[in-house]
Amino acid sequence: MVTGEYPIHRRQFLAGGVSSLAWLTPLGRVLARAAEQSRQPAQSLIVLWMAGGPSQLETFDPHPGTEIAAGTTAIATAAKGIQLASGLEQIAEQMEHISLVRSLWSKEGDHERGTATVKTGYRPDATITYPSLGAIICHALADDRLDIPRHISILPNDWPARGGALGAEYDAFKVYDPAQPVPDTTPPVARERFQQRLEDLKIVEDAFAQRRGSRVRETGHRDTLEKAQRMMSSEQLKAFDVSHEPESLRREYGHTPFGRGCLAARRLIEVGVRCVEVTLSGWDTHANNHELTSQLKQTLDPAFAALIRDLKRRDLLRRTVVVCVGEFGRTPKLNALAGRDHWPHNFTAAIAGGGIVGGRVVGESDPSGGKQPRDPQPIQNLHATVLAALGINHEKTLRSPIGRTFPRSEGTPIKALLG
Repeated sequence: MVTGEYPIHRRQFLAGGVSSLAWLTPLGRVLARAAEQSRQPAQSLIVLWMAGGPSQLETFDPHPGTEIAAGTTAIATAAKGIQLASGLEQIAEQMEHISLVRSLWSKEGDHERGTATVKTGYRPDATITYPSLGAIICHALADDRLDIPRHISILPNDWPARGGALGAEYDAFKVYDPAQPVPDTTPPVARERFQQRLEDLKIVEDAFAQRRGSRVRETGHRDTLEKAQRMMSSEQLKAFDVSHEPESLRREYGHTPFGRGCLAARRLIEVGVRCVEVTLSGWDTHANNHELTSQLKQTLDPAFAALIRDLKRRDLLRRTVVVCVGEFGRTPKLNALAGRDHWPHNFTAAIAGGGIVGGRVVGESDPSGGKQPRDPQPIQNLHATVLAALGINHEKTLRSPIGRTFPRSEGTPIKALLG
């Protein structure tokens, strides 16, 4: 008999006596199933994208009482010894499920380049567009049972997640406030007339395809049209509509576009979507940093906390990785406008679910405001960790359409987060 990597011989099994048969009892079977589930990789990723670069000092890495805090206070959390900035009280209650990487760094302090770096794990390169983490996951974990897009961006800003070298089919499907219907999914005319238009279109396309068969197939036009039709008639489309949820739950997430986006993200991964990115913009606080971050936390705090609670209640947290991060952090020193400027040298990501160990902190930023954190973690290590949690080989080589090869991630999984 072999279990995992460790052989169990017949005599050893029998030597265990009655205790070896505990798995036959109801409690033993429950424990066995729980152990098996805990070993199963996650299946989906939800990215809470803090566009603009959130201040780590006013969110997940406060240094109360220091000069760099500039008056920011901290609160205790459900995880012993871990503090968050004031204003994140609901997230603080969920810290037993959430861990923090406080020593992330990159070399990109520009919004567009920083966004590309954090979303792909690679610095921008003029010779190749690297795929985002969500695109890599969708490429690795294909699912033909899904009628709606497997990669979705809710409330995207100028730089949503892209498929890059993997192809446009892995670009995130963009939608906005879930309070509104998904655009272009309802026929503009009666169903019968719409069907007639499709039949007429097929006649035109068939005529055009004569003697151009291979060229027409290469465009992927018909595949795209078929997918669009399937989505328009699919019951899975209802996953975007948060109005199906009880008012009490919608209130728990917060009556904001971002709160509704987080609720929609849970509904979408529940039907099989692989990656959902939900954007909260406004973190570019070059002026009035404390005031602006305080307002944004009123949106982030209930939504992030409700997402963790909701996933946990539905037994979805163990198969869903949740990451909250932006393109960089903010400077330890306030500028003349009481703002904080761009700071890619050390910033924080919050990560939960999917077998990620909760209640831990990796790395430490310099309380005096220096650029060198303890236990520095390049952004690609965060990518490798997420891929490991999803059971995806981060070292596997991918190939671009022009033959350029690159690994899914150049990072190393953070072992402290993977238990």
